[in-house]
Amino acid sequence: MLKRTLTAAIITVLALGTATACSSGSGKSGGSSDAGGTPTVKLMVGGIDKQIYLPYQLAENLGFYKKYGVKVELSTEQNGGVGAEEAMASGQVDMAGAWYNHTIEFQAKGKAVEDIVQLSGAPGEREMCTKKSGVKSAADFKGKTLGVTDIGSGTDTLTQFMAAAKGVKSTQFHRLAVGAGSTAVAALQNGKADCVMTTQPTVAAIEKKGVGTSAVDLATTNGAKSALGGAFPGASVLARTDWVNSHKDSAQRVVDALVATMHWINKHSAAQITDKLPASFVQNQLVTKADYIKALDEDKGQFLPDGIMPAGGPKTALATEKLVGAVTTSVDFSKTFTNEFALKANKKEGFTTTTTPAGADG
Repeated sequence: MLKRTLTAAIITVLALGTATACSSGSGKSGGSSDAGGTPTVKLMVGGIDKQIYLPYQLAENLGFYKKYGVKVELSTEQNGGVGAEEAMASGQVDMAGAWYNHTIEFQAKGKAVEDIVQLSGAPGEREMCTKKSGVKSAADFKGKTLGVTDIGSGTDTLTQFMAAAKGVKSTQFHRLAVGAGSTAVAALQNGKADCVMTTQPTVAAIEKKGVGTSAVDLATTNGAKSALGGAFPGASVLARTDWVNSHKDSAQRVVDALVATMHWINKHSAAQITDKLPASFVQNQLVTKADYIKALDEDKGQFLPDGIMPAGGPKTALATEKLVGAVTTSVDFSKTFTNEFALKANKKEGFTTTTTPAGADG
């Protein structure tokens, strides 16, 4: 992610399945194998209890990693700790459950990282604003204090991008790091921020407490297209290209499992999805299970049904990166993502694909 903080530090290490893929290389298995020869892959997620990242754990709970013959050891990014994408890039884990835009950032730094399966076409965020703020859209940001998870985070980048799209300069409003979960709620409650950009289930908690309402929808693919000018590739699986090239078989197995998960999500209700998630994800000090289901029903549209990078998505991500100065050079999109494995996964199971795939030019 661009540094996505965890809403509640309730998970340390879980068991999950995942892998990565690229465009060339031979078929080796994952980082290690058990006695039966099943490849094992380590994947860190940027906040596994957030709704935007639910597919990684859901795939495990549905038994899809096991079905496709891969063991994934899942961990979650901790508040104030190393980001999932950085842990992947440094070799601490094999894969990262994070936003696609990091591949663009890494390329600008001379590092080869790629996105092997795209799970969402939106950031999954909402701009939650107090009634007193008078904010109805990004055009109203001038003079306001806007909460983001952290300065330099994905929510920070998106906040600045939305403002610029409405002609509001970043010098015309104040950005405040408010974290996520209870700290984001408190920022609105205590009047420290006029708005905060956050995800479910924090959005539901803010609405339930009556301290804010959604002013900008970045939680669904259609909402992202309206606010950002195109689909924004959010949750994905990222891996170093050299790792992908030497672990093609493991990568395909992980993508097979996640593509099957995305089709399952598309065909089931929010309540059915919620029932397959850990109780601690869907019911805690912020939300009830009913709140969680309602929130997922509203924002389920962020998830892509087939794991394919949508046409125009990479260009939207690059536009946000260039706006905030994170990337100033040209980008070779063809090296930042591949649809090869998702297309094979869909074909293998006879799934119908509905996402228009991005080409080599994004």
